[in-house]
Amino acid sequence: MTSTRRYVSFHVHEGVIMSKQVVVIIGAGGMGEQIARRQGSGKHLFLADFNEEMLTSKVAALKVDGFEVSSHVVDVSDRTSVKALAEAAAAAGPVVEVIHTAGLSPTQAPIGAILNVDLLGVAIVLDEFGAVIADGGAGVVIASMAGQTFGQLAPEQEFALATTPTDELLGLPFVKESIADPGAAYGLAKRGNQLRVKSASILWGARGGRVNTVSPGIISTPMGQQELDGPSGAYMRAMIEGSGTKRMGTPADIANAVSFLLSSEASFITGIDLLVDGGVIGALTTNPPTFLTEGA
Repeated sequence: MTSTRRYVSFHVHEGVIMSKQVVVIIGAGGMGEQIARRQGSGKHLFLADFNEEMLTSKVAALKVDGFEVSSHVVDVSDRTSVKALAEAAAAAGPVVEVIHTAGLSPTQAPIGAILNVDLLGVAIVLDEFGAVIADGGAGVVIASMAGQTFGQLAPEQEFALATTPTDELLGLPFVKESIADPGAAYGLAKRGNQLRVKSASILWGARGGRVNTVSPGIISTPMGQQELDGPSGAYMRAMIEGSGTKRMGTPADIANAVSFLLSSEASFITGIDLLVDGGVIGALTTNPPTFLTEGA
């Protein structure tokens, strides 16, 4: 017979036992691990991912380096799964930071999976963690510069993406019927992330919390390399070459931006998207590379 014990970490402040602050990171890939290391010192990390093997490996490495971390398998497209994660995190202590990095790229998955994970999954996370975020807490959703360039939506469609009840989101006609390929699904989902956060900032604000998106450009992660090796690789390299920085970003670049938005220095910032792309969008909108305009 086996028994399951639940451990909650505590510290003592002026004779009162208090639970340790909780940081939740959804997505254990390159960005998620970098952010965990940046934000997790002295706090109780909850690291969650769908890939149990990768999750186990990343949690073990963090523990070796002295972090207090709990491992949770989660399917972000399943409300019950996300709710269980949110409740477990809140039971362990005040949830002061939530960082959502999980997602699928166009080379990794078909249209349906991208919409379920990248669009619906983010909306569910915003709902469930908006219900448990601590007063003064903050969240960041990793979107993408692809959301900045997705210009196929009318104003009323953008409003619908921002405000439609989560469980009805994938039933919107322009979501359900008009997406032709995984790249378009990804762009729509990431634009949806940016818009959902605008609306969710009201829900989070009612509890004293804030929430924003960060939109990375081309980042040197396994997912980014997979995209560079895919059909759009030549265009992506041209965008890098035409940008102001002329380089790929690193997970640390994104972690720095996330850390700022989570900090007290950003206490008056909520419901916005922070573009962290090395100048790619600036170049594309003012001086697009000849290679890109010829290939359009």
